[in-house]
This record gives sequence, structure tokens and C-alpha cells, in this order.
Amino acid sequence: MTRSDDTISALTIPALDERARPIRLLALDVDGVLTDGRLRYASQPEDDGDKVFHVRDGLGLKLLMQAGIDIALITGRVSPAVDRRAQELGIAHVIQGRDDKRVVLGALMAELNLEPAEVCYCGDDLPDLGAILHAGLGVTVADAPDYIRQRADLVTKTPGGHGAVRELCEWLLNAKGLWQDIIAAHERP
Repeated sequence: MTRSDDTISALTIPALDERARPIRLLALDVDGVLTDGRLRYASQPEDDGDKVFHVRDGLGLKLLMQAGIDIALITGRVSPAVDRRAQELGIAHVIQGRDDKRVVLGALMAELNLEPAEVCYCGDDLPDLGAILHAGLGVTVADAPDYIRQRADLVTKTPGGHGAVRELCEWLLNAKGLWQDIIAAHERP
């Protein structure tokens, strides 16, 4: 299948829905995907700076985990804030300080005994490109550079750090036929 620059919210391509059904692992970059990519440094050198996470992304990730999909965070930076957020959400696979994300993703896939077709990776910049292309479903965010968007299977409508991960989570759950049941469960008193 050729890569597409369509947004997830506009996708009605049955082949992409079909490719989402076997996904068992969603691996995510952090800066630029779970955050807006900006770095704000504190006045103390030992503080690595602030990271701002979108609360709706967190719920989306929890819903995926409840549906049996593992989550992994793979980031080039090292940050206690990432560890804290992963712990809050119950994310077991957190790999920090690694720019070779395709290699890291491949090792994680081997550890979890997963084939590429069972993996979705979402990243936003050059260090993510190899992992985007290696995963069975490669995703990027709306504000990623053109050369990343052109090579991803899916592009979110939402920019990184502003709910793009939630958009991806809902799309995956919908493609697996689970989203309407989740909504229905929250409508009940």
C-alpha cells in the first residue's frame, strides 16, 4: 500500500482499518507526539525542564491498555517527567535516551514476540522515520515535517501534544470494532 497523507479523522480506507485490527503494541515517541515538542528549562541545572502532557491522550492510552494493547514510549531524551507520566498511566515499556528508535522498536518486538503487522508506531521527526517505516502501521502527527507525513501510513488531524495520541487511540479502537462499546459503557448510569 502506498503511504497516505490523509488525516485519521477523514479515513474511510478499509485496507487501513484492516491493518489496524492485528495491532497489539502502540509505540510512541514523546517529544512532539505526547508533548508539543517545545522544551522549557527550569532555572536549576539538575531539572531537565517541564513537559506538558494532554490529559485526553492519557485516557486514550488507558483505554487501549484495557483493550489488551500494550503501550511503549521510546524517546531520545531522558526525563523524570516521562517516567512519572508512564507510571501514572501504567505503561511498562519506557525506553529513554535512544535515538536509534528502529533498533529499539525491533528489540522490543522481539522481546514481546511481535511481528511488524502487530505494531503501530507514532513519531514526528527524523529519528522516528525508521520506526515509522518498520512498524506495520506508521503514524505521524499533523505538525510533523512534510517528509515525515509523506512517508507515514496515517497522519493525525491534531498536532502533537494537543490530543493527537487520543485521536490515534480512538481510531485504533474504532478499527478494532471496540469504540462504540466503550462509549456505550460510559453512557450507562
